[in-house]
Amino acid sequence: MIGKALVLVGLAIAGVGLAVMLGVPLGRLPGDIVVRRGNFSFYFPLATSVVISLVLTLILALVRR
Repeated sequence: MIGKALVLVGLAIAGVGLAVMLGVPLGRLPGDIVVRRGNFSFYFPLATSVVISLVLTLILALVRR
């Protein structure tokens, strides 16, 4: 079971690395909150957090089987 988890985590890391190499924008999705006022900026990655949560939930559901 630990072996499966390590393989899936490795594949996920490799997938993120490939996406970064191909120039796929990670973060700054529609639904992320950005507030800029003068020299103050606030960034809350709401949509990015939801996507990451869904992906991790699917991976953990597959590992538990």
